[in-house]
Amino acid sequence: MRVAFVSLFAPGHGDTPARTRTRRVAEGLADRGHEVTWLCARWWGGDHDRFEENGITYLSVTAEPAPGSFAARLPLALRRLSPDAVHAVNTPPTPGLAATVAGTLSRVPVVVDWWRDHPADSHRRYRLLARSADAVTTPSRTTKTRVREYGAAGDDVRVVPESIDFDLVEDAAVDDRFDAVYARRLDRHANVETFLLGLAELRGRDWTAAVVGDGPERARLEAMASDLRIDDRVSFLGDLSRRERVSLFKGTHIVAATATWETFATELLWALACGCVALVEYQADSSAHELVEGRERGRLVTSPAELADEFVAVDAFERRTIDRDFATYDHDAVLDRHLEVYRALSEGT
Repeated sequence: MRVAFVSLFAPGHGDTPARTRTRRVAEGLADRGHEVTWLCARWWGGDHDRFEENGITYLSVTAEPAPGSFAARLPLALRRLSPDAVHAVNTPPTPGLAATVAGTLSRVPVVVDWWRDHPADSHRRYRLLARSADAVTTPSRTTKTRVREYGAAGDDVRVVPESIDFDLVEDAAVDDRFDAVYARRLDRHANVETFLLGLAELRGRDWTAAVVGDGPERARLEAMASDLRIDDRVSFLGDLSRRERVSLFKGTHIVAATATWETFATELLWALACGCVALVEYQADSSAHELVEGRERGRLVTSPAELADEFVAVDAFERRTIDRDFATYDHDAVLDRHLEVYRALSEGT
């Protein structure tokens, strides 16, 4: 299958969760022998219009990341490629809209992968994009709801979650230093406070905890742990490699997810696959609750006090180092779901 990816920005412009997701899909397809071209603004040196890396051909539509110029030149570039399917991203929306126009003219299905809204983007163009795409994929039901609010038909929006390397989950060693863990970038959305305040209510119990991740809020959170007099039992580990994180999750009994905003709670997914029991604080702008709803080894909480109560309650669950239910989130399994969307559209089903 020939798949054209349309994204003004590529990982070469700087990594973001959305670009990492797009690259993972593109490289996965290339590894399976599909012909993958990524149409983007030029991010490599020199004046040549193509750059190949990891099986992907990056094709420069414009030298600079200007959405208007990119959109104007995109239809011709797509017509020359003659792909079987187009995979576009939602932000900025102008190139995605140009992809849907080109797809209509050339009768090529266009799938828009909708990670999240960007505050600088036009909501009017989002509405046009949501209605114009042949299908929209989102990482969560929370994002699907937003896309439907823009006018996309429910049947045209499919949830295709983030993915993990389940082989790594099976192979990694076990680091059993801690009883509880929080893992995420420590920014203004992290809300580690709920985790720390909940732990502070359990000073009389025997436990150790880790906070994994770095960011602008780290110093303040370390000071908070000291003020709560739990800094001797809470270790701030900073950024760890993926293998180190998986080893830590495999040896830890409880994972807490309390962030106020999560397009997809990727660290929570890794921890669940490693057998952790999850304590998730429900937040309107977070999809984390979707990973634990209906699961015995998961609890939804709404306050530090509830987190502390559930921390005690779930101690009765056996410790595990792996949960094979989450093998369905393996990279290959999720890539199959992307392919199913392309093929269903190509075949008109």
